[in-house]
Amino acid sequence: MSEDTELIYKKYVKESFDGNGILDGVSFYVPDNFNFAFDILDGLARKCPDKVALVWVGKNKERRDFTYRQLSELSLKAANYLASLGITKGDKVKLVLKRHYQFWIIINALHRIGAVGIPATHLLTRKDFEYRFNTAGVKAIISTCEDGVIGAADEAIAGGCKDVTIKVSVNGTADGWHNFDGEFEAHSKDFARPANLKKTDYMLMYFTSGTTGYPKIAVHDFAYALGHVVTARHWHNVDPDGLHYAISDTGWAKSVWGKLYGQWLCETAVLSYDFDKFEADDILKMFADYNITTFCAPPTMYRFFIKEDLKSYNLSSLKYACIAGEALNPEVFEQFKAATGISLMEGYGQTETTLMLGNYVGMTPKPGSMGRLSPMYDMHLMGSDGQLVKAGETGEIVLKPNGVPGMFKGYYDGKEVKFPAPDGYYHTGDMAWCDADGYYWFVGRTDDLIKTAGYRVGPFEIESVIMELPYVLECAVTGVPDATRGQVIKATIVLAAGKRAYEGLKKKIQEYVKKHTAPYKYPRIVEFVASLPKTISGKIRRLEIRGSKA
Repeated sequence: MSEDTELIYKKYVKESFDGNGILDGVSFYVPDNFNFAFDILDGLARKCPDKVALVWVGKNKERRDFTYRQLSELSLKAANYLASLGITKGDKVKLVLKRHYQFWIIINALHRIGAVGIPATHLLTRKDFEYRFNTAGVKAIISTCEDGVIGAADEAIAGGCKDVTIKVSVNGTADGWHNFDGEFEAHSKDFARPANLKKTDYMLMYFTSGTTGYPKIAVHDFAYALGHVVTARHWHNVDPDGLHYAISDTGWAKSVWGKLYGQWLCETAVLSYDFDKFEADDILKMFADYNITTFCAPPTMYRFFIKEDLKSYNLSSLKYACIAGEALNPEVFEQFKAATGISLMEGYGQTETTLMLGNYVGMTPKPGSMGRLSPMYDMHLMGSDGQLVKAGETGEIVLKPNGVPGMFKGYYDGKEVKFPAPDGYYHTGDMAWCDADGYYWFVGRTDDLIKTAGYRVGPFEIESVIMELPYVLECAVTGVPDATRGQVIKATIVLAAGKRAYEGLKKKIQEYVKKHTAPYKYPRIVEFVASLPKTISGKIRRLEIRGSKA
C-alpha cells in the first residue's frame, strides 16, 4: 500500500501480529498538539474529500449523507459560531443531541476550540441536570429541542445553576436559546488551529453509569481518540469500504467507541439512525436497506433480535457483529449464530477506558467469554487480599497505569482531576476469571457477588442458565439476606411477550437451574416482573432489586 492510500491511523499507530495474524502488540506516536478534528477529520477531507463519512437516517427514514469534506467545513463554521457565543478553550459544554447528525459537527467544533464536551442522554430530569451542571461546572449546553429536554435544563438553570450562561438549541427553537441550525452556517469556514492546543488537554468528560451510587466524572484527553484504533480495526473489524452501525445514543461513551473516532481513523463510514424507540423489526430491516457491513449492540438488543424470526430478514450484507455493554449470555450467541452464521465477538471496556478485553479479528470466540487481553493495557486479576490471582481463580479486573492513549486521566471532583490508584492499580469493580487459554469470563460486579452458605456466587453464571429458557426475556440474579445462609439467591425475571407467569413456572425454573449448575446455585426465590429497574444507560440496577422485598 502506498503512502497516499495507507489508512490515516498508520501515521500514529504501529501494530504487530502473531503467527495467526492476530493483534499482539500496539504502540502509539502522538504529536504534542494532536487534535482529532484538525489531524484526522481535516486530513481525511484532504485525502478523500468526497468519501461518505456519515449516513444519517431520521425517524421518518429521511436520509442525509455527509462526506469528510462536508463535515470538515461544517465543523469549521460551527467552531467560529460557538467561539462567537463565548465558548473558549477549557470551557465545559453539555451535549444532549440524541442521534442527530449535528453531534458530529458540534463535537469536532469543540475539539477545534479546545473546549470539553460532556455528552449526555436526553432522558435526564431537572435533578439530573442540576447535579451534572454543578458538579462539572458547565458553562454551555447544546441540546435537542425534543422530549422536553429544554424545559428540564431551563428549570435546573433557574434553580441555581448560574454557571450555565450559554444555551444553544438544535432541531428547533426555544425562548432564550440560540438556534444552532439557523445561525451557524453563516459563519466562516476559516478557523486557524490554535497554537495552545495540547494532546494532554481535557477533551471529554463522561458521567459514569451510576449503578451503585451517584455518577462520577471520567475525564479523557485528546490522545484518547487514537486508543480506539484497536476498538474499530481489531474488534469491530470495520471495512474502509463498508458501513458500520453502532446503535448507541450519542449521550453515552459507547457512541464515540462505535460512531466516530476509531471508525474514521480506519476511514469507515458510520450510520446513525435517529429513532425514538427501539423496535427489533425496524432495526433488522435496516441491514438490507442501507447495506450495513459491521454492527455492534448491547446484549439486550440481541435478546430482542433472537425472539424474532431472523431468517425472514435479509442480513446478507452483514459480515461481522460485536456485542458489548454487559456480559453475553451463551444462549444469545448460539441462537444468533444458528440464524445468521455469524459469531458474536464480545468485548469489554469501561467509560474510563477503551477496549480492555476482546475477541479480536482472527480469534475463535468462546461463547460467553469476553476474550483476551488488549495489548494496550497492563491488566491483571486481583483477589480480595490485594494479591494477584492465578489462572482459574476469580479476581477483580485491575489496571496498572501505563500512559496508553485511551486510559482516562482520572475523576473530576469539581476542582481537580484525580486518578484513583491508591495501591498502584485502577480498580474496575468488575470480577472475572481467566482460563488456561487466556480467555476471560465475567463473574459480576464486586458489589453483586452473593455469599450463600459459605459459597461465593457470581450472578452472571446463573443468569446465563436462566436465559437459555425460551420464555425468558431478561433476568437479574441477586442475593437476599437470610438468617441461616447469610444470603439466598433470588432471580427476578421478565418473561417474553405473550408468556404468562404461574406458580408452577417458578418450580420449573428452579429445577432447570439445579440441573445445569451446582445445586447450591439455584434461586430459592423467583419473582416475575414486567420490567427490570435500569440506569438511564440501560444497565440493570441490582442495587435497587436488592433493596426491594422478596
